[in-house]
Amino acid sequence: MKNLKFNKIKTLLCAIAVLASVSAATASSHREAPMISNDPLADNADVYAFRSPNDTNKITLIATYVPMQAAHGGPNYYSFGENIRYEIHIDNNTASAGDDITYRFTFTKVNQDPTTFFNIRLGQQNLKTTYMLERSLNGGISWTTIIANGTVPPPNIGPRSIEGTAGLNAPYSSLFNNAIATAASGEKVFCGTADDPFFVDLGGVFDLGDLPRQGGGPKDGLKFLNVSVIAIQVDISTLQKNGQGVAAATNILDGDFVIGVWASASRQQIKTLIANGTEVHSGPWIQVSRLGMPLTNEAVIPIGKKDLWNSLTPYQDLAYLDTFKNFFYNPELALYMDDSLFGGAVPAFTPLRIQRNSLQAFDFGNGKNGLFGLKGSPAVAGTALDDALFGTLLLPAAGSPRSVDLWPIFHTGVPNLAPYHLATGKGGNPLANGKPFINNFLPNGGDMLRLNMAVPVTPRNSPAFSSEGLINAAVLGLTDPLYNGNTNIQFIPNMDGFPNGRRLEDDVTRIELQAVSGVVLAAIGLWYDDYVAGAPNPVTPKLVNVLSYSTGVDTNDVAFSAIFPYVQMPWRGTGEGGGLATAFTQAPCLDAAPLGLLGLSNSNLLVTCYPNPFVTDLTFKFMLKKAGIFKIEIYDIQGRLVSVAAEGKYAAGEHTVIWQNAALPAGNYIAKAMDGNTLIKSLKLTKN
Repeated sequence: MKNLKFNKIKTLLCAIAVLASVSAATASSHREAPMISNDPLADNADVYAFRSPNDTNKITLIATYVPMQAAHGGPNYYSFGENIRYEIHIDNNTASAGDDITYRFTFTKVNQDPTTFFNIRLGQQNLKTTYMLERSLNGGISWTTIIANGTVPPPNIGPRSIEGTAGLNAPYSSLFNNAIATAASGEKVFCGTADDPFFVDLGGVFDLGDLPRQGGGPKDGLKFLNVSVIAIQVDISTLQKNGQGVAAATNILDGDFVIGVWASASRQQIKTLIANGTEVHSGPWIQVSRLGMPLTNEAVIPIGKKDLWNSLTPYQDLAYLDTFKNFFYNPELALYMDDSLFGGAVPAFTPLRIQRNSLQAFDFGNGKNGLFGLKGSPAVAGTALDDALFGTLLLPAAGSPRSVDLWPIFHTGVPNLAPYHLATGKGGNPLANGKPFINNFLPNGGDMLRLNMAVPVTPRNSPAFSSEGLINAAVLGLTDPLYNGNTNIQFIPNMDGFPNGRRLEDDVTRIELQAVSGVVLAAIGLWYDDYVAGAPNPVTPKLVNVLSYSTGVDTNDVAFSAIFPYVQMPWRGTGEGGGLATAFTQAPCLDAAPLGLLGLSNSNLLVTCYPNPFVTDLTFKFMLKKAGIFKIEIYDIQGRLVSVAAEGKYAAGEHTVIWQNAALPAGNYIAKAMDGNTLIKSLKLTKN
C-alpha cells in the first residue's frame, strides 16, 4: 500500500472507510447504533462526572438521553419515556462484582386535560411527567425509594403557554428550579429538558471527516437543540468505597477515591400492541443502551458491533475482549492520521499524526508492536507494564500498539505508576518515574468514565481553566516552571478534567482525536517522530501541530450555569431554534373560563381586572354562583403578601371591588383569587 499512497484507488478506498466509520462517529452518543436510533426515548446521549465547582464535597453525575430534540417539537413534546429504566451506575471497589451503587429512574406521564390538543392550557399540562428514584447500595439486590414523586418541568413551549395567564402563569426559570429535589438520602436531583451541553460540528464530521471544515464556517450541530437530563449531586462520602469524605484522602491522587460511572437504559423484553391503541409491556428487563466514555460506540466500535456493544455491561467487556480488543489496540481513526496508510484522504486531520518512529525505536502505527518488544524485560520491571502487575492487560500481544494508551484510558483508567507519569524528571527515559498527574485506575476491564474524587477543582472562572482537561494539565506540568521543577504530586490546573471524569466544558471530541494521534504517549516521553532522542527540546513542530489542533467548535453554544444542575435551561419552542422570537402581547388579565371544569365550588366564577398596567387603583370584577367566603390577595414577584384587595362573605351574584394602593412600588405582582383557602385563579398585574 505504501507505493500506492497517492493513487486514486487508495483515495477511493479511504473515502469509503471514512464514510463508514468517521462520519458515523462523532456526536458523542447521539443515534450511534442502528437499533437504538429507532428508539430515541431510550438512547443514552452523554455521561458527565465531576467534582462540583461550587460545593467541592460533592460529585455531580449527569446522564443525558433522547438526543437532538427540536424545541418546537409539539404537540407531543420530547421527554423521558415510560416503561424504561434509566440508570446511573457507580463502581468504587474492584473487590466487589459489578455495580456498587445504582440510581434507577422510572417516569410516569398523565394528561390533565385530554379535551385539548394543546400541551398546556389554563394551568393544566398534558403528558405531565413525574418520576420515582430508587437507589441500590448492594449491586441491585435490594432497592430503596428515595424520591417517590419527583417533578419534571414542562416543555419550554413559549410565552403564552408558560408565562401567560392562559397557560401556567409562571416564569420558566421558576418551573425549572422548583423541579430540583432533595432525596430522602440527601442527594440533590434534577430531571428535565435542558440545552444539550455537548458541542461538535456534526455537519463537518459527517462530511467524510471534515473536522475542522476545510472550507471554513464551522457550526455547532447541536446548537438550539435540547436533551433530557438526569443530574444527581452526591456527597463524596456516599460514593467513596469506605464511606470517607475527601478530607480523609492521603493525597490528591489517592486511589481509594476512584469511581467508575456509566449509564444505561433498559426495556422489558416484550411489547404487545392492543387494538384500542394501548400497549402492554412484560418479560425481563433488557439493556438497550449504555454509555461510559464518550465516543466509544461512535468512533471506536464499528457499525456491525454497535448493537452488541449496547447490550453489554462494562463488567462483560473483558469476556468479549476477543471481539472488541482490536478496535482499541488498532483504532480505525488512526488509519487517517498515518501518511503511510490513508492520512492523505482526510486533510482535516493533517496536524494529527501517529508516532511511527518515536525515540527512533518505537512504532505505534496500526499493526505494529509499540512497546511490546519490551515485554518481560528489566526495562518494564516495576512499572505498570510489568506482567507481575498489569502487563497482561497493558502489553497483551504483538501487533497491539495502542494497548498502552488508548486501552487503559477507556477500559482500566490510568495508574499512578511509571510509565504513566509526565516526562518531567524522567531524564529522557519514558519508562522511568516522573511527575504524577493522573490516577483514576479502576482495573475492572470495563468501559466507564473514571474519576478520582480527591483531585481538587479548577475554578471555572480561573484564567488557568481549560476545556482541554488533562492535556492542558500535561502541558503545564511539562513546560510551566511552577510545576516542572520537581516530581512531587502537585495539583496542576485541569487535573480534574477529561479523561479524569468529564466536566461539561471539556472538549472531548478534540481531546480524543488528539489522544488517537498519540498525545498521551508524547506526554509520558514517547515524543513525535521529528524529535531526535537526546535532544534538549521535545516540543517539535509535530507536537505543536497536535496541541494546536482544533475541531472548529471549542465551546458550547451557551454558557453553563454556576450552580446545580449546571446545564442551561432548554431552548424555547418560539425562540431561535423554533422560528423567529416575537414579543408576547397577550393581555395580562383574562376572563377565567367557567371553573366548574376545574372542580371548584364557584362553578361559574369569572374574575377580571382593569386597567392593567395600573397606577393608583385597580378594579376587580367577579361573579359568584353561590354565597361564600371570597378574597383577593396581592403578592409581589418574590411571593410575599403585600396587600388584600377583597376579603369577606359575598352573596351570590356579580361584585365589583376597587383596590387603591398609591404607595405600592412600581413592578410586577400576582393577584390570587381565593374561594376560602382554595386558590381559584392567579392573575398577573403590573404597576407603572
